[in-house]
Formats: sequence, C-alpha cells, structure tokens
Amino acid sequence: MHVGRDTQDAYNVFFNKRVISRVHRVVKKGSAIDNGRAGEEEWNPWEEDERAHSLTLQKRRDAFRSYQDHAVKNRPKTYKVQIWGKAAIGLYLWEHILEGPLNPPDKSSQWREGEIQSGKINFSFYTGPAVVQGHVSLDTDSVVLVLNGREQQKISYSIQWLQHVQGLVQMRSVSRVAVVLLGNEQCSNDWIGPYLKRHGGFVDLLFLVYDSPWVNDKDIFQWPLGVATYRHFPVVTLSGQMVKTARPYLCNFLGTMYKNSSRETLMGVLKQNGIEKDCLMHVRDKWLPQETADTSRQYQMALAQSDLTLCPVGVNTECYRIYEACAYGSVPVVEDVLTPGACAVGNRSPLRLLKDAGAPFIFLKDWRELPAILEREKEMNQKEKTERRMRLLEWYSGFRQQMKEKFTEVLEDVFFKIT
Repeated sequence: MHVGRDTQDAYNVFFNKRVISRVHRVVKKGSAIDNGRAGEEEWNPWEEDERAHSLTLQKRRDAFRSYQDHAVKNRPKTYKVQIWGKAAIGLYLWEHILEGPLNPPDKSSQWREGEIQSGKINFSFYTGPAVVQGHVSLDTDSVVLVLNGREQQKISYSIQWLQHVQGLVQMRSVSRVAVVLLGNEQCSNDWIGPYLKRHGGFVDLLFLVYDSPWVNDKDIFQWPLGVATYRHFPVVTLSGQMVKTARPYLCNFLGTMYKNSSRETLMGVLKQNGIEKDCLMHVRDKWLPQETADTSRQYQMALAQSDLTLCPVGVNTECYRIYEACAYGSVPVVEDVLTPGACAVGNRSPLRLLKDAGAPFIFLKDWRELPAILEREKEMNQKEKTERRMRLLEWYSGFRQQMKEKFTEVLEDVFFKIT
C-alpha cells in the first residue's frame, strides 16, 4: 500500500518510539528509555513549580512563626496578687469595690474564695476562719493583707499575721506586700509603723481608713470605711421602681444614744420642732456589735423608705451609716465636725476622701440646722427627689469604681512598675 508523505509524517509523530512527548519524558537513570544517556541529570517538568510551591510554603511557615512570636511578645502580661481578708473590711474591698465573686456563697462558710481580673492584675481572694497562717497556697510573690487595727485585741491578731508574712518575705516566698488597714478611730496607728518599708520594714503600701495625717498618696493612701460587712450588710441593687417610688419618711435614724453626745442634741431638736413624726426613729441605750435578722431587716427598710439618713458623729465622723445610706439612695445628712484624736489634715477633714470625690451629701455643723433642711425637703416634688436619688446612686457607683481603679493602678505601679 502506498502511503503519502503527509500520512507518513503523522505516523512518525504519533507512533515513532524515539519521539517522546514532554509529558512522558521523565526518565530514570539506567533505564532502557534513558538510551544510554546515563550521567545526564534527570529532567522533571514540574520541578520549578514544586520549588516555587515549597518556597511559598516556607514563607507562610516563617510568617506564621513570626506572627506567633510577635503575639507572645505583645500579649498583655497579667500579674497575680493574692488578697488575704483577715478583717471584715476585706469583704467591702472584694464584693463592693472589686465586685468579685465569693464561693461558697454561704456567709457562714469557714473558707471562701474568689478570683477576678482588674487592669493587668489577676486577683484571688481568701477569707473565713479557716484561712489561717500557712494554709493559703501561694501561687504568687505578691500579697495584700486586710487587717483590723481598731483596738488592742485586733492589733495583737494583726501583728501575728504581719510577722507570718515577714517570715515569708525572709524566705523569699513573698517579695511584695500591701496592707489594707481599718485604722484606729483616733488615727493612733503607730504600732504598724515599724512594718512599713519607709521605716525599714517590708510593707510596700498601706491603704488606711480614716483621715490620717500619714496619707501621702505615694506609699500610704486613704481607704473608705464602707458598709458594715461584719453585720452582713449586703451588696444592694435597687430596682427602677424603688428608685422612682415616693418614700414615706423624710428621714431616719436608728442607732445608739450616747450620753452627752450630739445625738442627744439631735433627738432634742426633733422633739422640740414637732418633726419627729416625719422621720423613722429608733434609738437604743447600748451599742450592740451584732444585728439579729430582724434588726438588720428593720434598719435596711428604714434606709429604703427614707429620703434622708441622719448621720451624727460617733467616735469618728466617718461611719458605716454614710455608705449604707448611699447604697439605698437615701441622702446622708452628715454632721461635719472633727472628733477627738489625730484624724485631721487641714480644712478638708473630716471625710476628705468623700469630699474630694464630690460626695452629694448634705453637710451641717449643728443639728439645730436640721429643721430648715427638712422644711426644704417638704417643698421638693417627687421628680426632684427621684433625680437627686439617681445622682446619689450614680455617684456612689462611680466612687466605688474610682477606688477600684486607684487600688489596681497603685499596685500595678508599685508592685510591677507598670506605668
């Protein structure tokens, strides 16, 4: 059969063994198809693509590794601080200021603890009778100790705790220490002086209740007294209805009547001016350290049902009643006079912490000013009273937030040098 040139050429292209398509031209050295070209490099048509793909993968791996390194380097660092609550004011710090949880919720539990993040600090809190020296597991070298220095028996107990922490500092288990102290009501706190770093001790920071002249806002800061947590005064959340509803009493005073005190003057003023009926009054002759469930409920109802809460001075001008009235939106009427002792710093005292924070209270120097105040109250309409109540609640919430931020920032700065 005669085959034309064109047909022959096509035949050669498709069937000639010596013509190998690019797709199949992957040869192994020493094979028959190598055609004796041993020693020549293999040729892989995908080699460049594979090399490019490999380079791309490597770049991606390098970029991811770089991202991880950057993330670790720039991750916000957290610092741990343990708070040991060995005084009732520790609960005000934890539940009311820091707004931390406590487990178990049962107030009678022997051991209660909680954890919360504030700023760059992870706080853990331990309180209860079972929290004893050497039984708190340390996972940090930074400790805040909450103590009571109001009277000699409390001071002796507090010194035991300070000596325990001093031992931990000497063993290098603890290196940073702050103390939140319920100070003496006459501001006689010399006993803690030797433990402060400024006097060669180990305590870096002191947060001190009452208007002590020691306060310098460098290593000693003023701290609010707060509510009577030792009497289980709760964290109060008022409903919108409670904020807006008219209250049946102009004012209230439930407390102990001390002989020859301004409280006697107060009761006399109320009786002489016939305004006793406008206020919810209940006085007793002897102070009781503990409340019963009934007296506690009676007291809180008085705060919730009064526009004003009368706050005569006790041993110190600053009293739990001021903060408790704020919690219920009952405006404190505060007797703005200094009490005996060393709690005075210029014309800002007493209550300089609250005054500096812009507390929207009614201040008076003498209870004989009260009738005129109550007359003005009678002239206020409900809208005005509701707006004032809301301002007080907002202020008190803001005040607690301000104290939380200050406490956190001071620890960040002094303990961890975070600016």
